[in-house]
Amino acid sequence: MDPVRNPYAPGAGQRPPELAGRDAELSAFDVVLERIAHGRPERSLVLTGLRGVGKTVLLNQLRSAAISRGWGTGKIEARPDQSLRRPVSSALHMALRELRHPDQDSMDAVLGVLKAFALRQVPDAKVRDRWQPGIDVVATSGRADSGDMEIDLVELLSDAAGLAADVGRGIALFIDEMQDVQADDVSAICAACHELSQQGAPLIVLGAGLPHLPAVLSASKSYSERLFRYLRIDRLDRPAADRALLAPAEREDVTFESGALDALYAAADGYPYFVQAYGKVTWDVAAASPVTAADVAMAAPVAEAELAVGFFGSRYDRATPAEREYMHAMAELGGPAGTAVATSEVAMSLGRKPASLSPARDSLIKKGLVYSAERGQIAFTVPHFGRYLLSHPD
Repeated sequence: MDPVRNPYAPGAGQRPPELAGRDAELSAFDVVLERIAHGRPERSLVLTGLRGVGKTVLLNQLRSAAISRGWGTGKIEARPDQSLRRPVSSALHMALRELRHPDQDSMDAVLGVLKAFALRQVPDAKVRDRWQPGIDVVATSGRADSGDMEIDLVELLSDAAGLAADVGRGIALFIDEMQDVQADDVSAICAACHELSQQGAPLIVLGAGLPHLPAVLSASKSYSERLFRYLRIDRLDRPAADRALLAPAEREDVTFESGALDALYAAADGYPYFVQAYGKVTWDVAAASPVTAADVAMAAPVAEAELAVGFFGSRYDRATPAEREYMHAMAELGGPAGTAVATSEVAMSLGRKPASLSPARDSLIKKGLVYSAERGQIAFTVPHFGRYLLSHPD
């Protein structure tokens, strides 16, 4: 079939042509927006899940929903080696511009606080973190400039929320890869959300991260378990996966035989990224509509080869030899399904003491390749990574 008309879009954070299986999350967010619009308190949201389940796509869709209601929005992608002071400043500046507050004096007052917050760098900040914001007002003194991130963020977001309340709208701050936020900044975010919820202020934080993100938040502030509403984003069920394939194809006058859909679901296992990856290659391989199981069988090795390089291989290449040894042991113990395994079992299989493997394990966690499923357990952040490792012995 014509590759130019191929509707499928495998890509990091790239919105698929049909956002299937996420109606419940979108509806839940609509309720949040409506409740805040009516002055009712509402918790911030946290999306968690493995890589490839569409957390970033959903986060972007939620942002679009907020923008359509006239909210001010800003988005951050956290990095483990960067303070949130600069990215928060940039994201909130964008959100305030989107609000279009009619009183320039009120706007300038908050922009002055924002500038003070942005300019209050830590003494040893890296050059890339030393940001001069393009805000043409005088920085306020004595507000959000103490240097204590928790105090400063609470003051800044409280002032910003006041602007939003003036115009009857809200502000939403979106944080992707939230598990990578530094410990002090996590504490500051929790404290700010706590204060804002007590005030009933129209500002919420929407975070997305790996499955251990709730544990990261809980370790920072014990009340975070009640502070956020957690939504686990998982693989698509069969009807949703079929819809993700069929809906865009039908718009191009193409359909799939039931056997083809069976084969595609078995290959992709319901993971949205894999659904797009296998769908794209199958379209290119198929000669005509309807797409058959034979087309899928022909496309599967090509799709798997592409995933081996771009999805799995690119991550594996970031690991050191010691880290690769650790992951191969995990794969052998957890099998192709990538089941969580005990860290003590990994040590036993490698003939090592658990303490000697801690550096490799901790480094893999920081690189986002594995996560601590629960105390004493470890699992891959990438679906099917165990299968990849078993088929690619080092």
